[in-house]
Amino acid sequence: MAKTKKANPGDVLGANKEGKGITHAFYEEPPVAQSALPKKVYRKALSNLHIELAKLQSWVKATEQKVVVIFEGRDAAGKGGVIKRITAPLNPRVAKVVALAAPTAREQSQWYFQRYVAHLPAAGEIVLFDRSWYNRAGVERVMGFSNDEQVDEFFLAVPQFERMLVRAGVRLVKYWFSVSPDIQEQRFMDRIEHPVKRWKISPMDLASRTRWDDYSRAKDEMFAYTNIQEAPWYVVEADDKKRARLNCISHLLSLLPYESHIRQKMKLPNRPKKSTYVRPPYVEQHIVPRRW
Repeated sequence: MAKTKKANPGDVLGANKEGKGITHAFYEEPPVAQSALPKKVYRKALSNLHIELAKLQSWVKATEQKVVVIFEGRDAAGKGGVIKRITAPLNPRVAKVVALAAPTAREQSQWYFQRYVAHLPAAGEIVLFDRSWYNRAGVERVMGFSNDEQVDEFFLAVPQFERMLVRAGVRLVKYWFSVSPDIQEQRFMDRIEHPVKRWKISPMDLASRTRWDDYSRAKDEMFAYTNIQEAPWYVVEADDKKRARLNCISHLLSLLPYESHIRQKMKLPNRPKKSTYVRPPYVEQHIVPRRW
């Protein structure tokens, strides 16, 4: 098979004028350590953002928008927590979360993007990808599930694939959650120690600890080839979970020109004062025991 022609990093944001790779123009210095965000401040800010998310949802539905938000980053970087806070005030028929398992043998034989295309939004929908087609540039590459030729083909195809989505009217937003090694270790240990959180950690997650530098290099090259003008990468500093959630949601809202289409308040009608309904005997029903 002929060798795949590799994509040109000069076609994306952050590449230097000669197209010889990334300049790190979109990287910032690590933020100065901040004191813990008070719970009262966090809850108030999140409550206000939830109102704006409700307005966003009404706009998406009313104007038949198609919104895709991709969440990528290291294991335990806080992606799931942000997604949970975004979807909390939204209608699950409008805002859908896609978190695909490992591909089946049949899916592995398909065009790489095929199983992701099946989950793209129709008009009036928001789709949040908890990891996405960027698995190929990250875990698949580092853990040896894809070869060099497949990775080269991915870097060649993904900018065109995403430009095609944007031309088709999809509003595509991509977030990378950045977490430091020490904070990741703390979160891994928290998951190991608490039984209800152990489902969040897998042997693959543990293996990622020994390949920290490999994942770093893979992420840098991924940015170099896929940080396109039509769909740039936005980096969320995620060592502080609460601030990461507020910053990410606020930024997402700033990218979309939404207007409130929330329906007006309704008047609740009174129940009829008289009723002919007779309830079946209590003893004939299977009542859940009152243990609390």
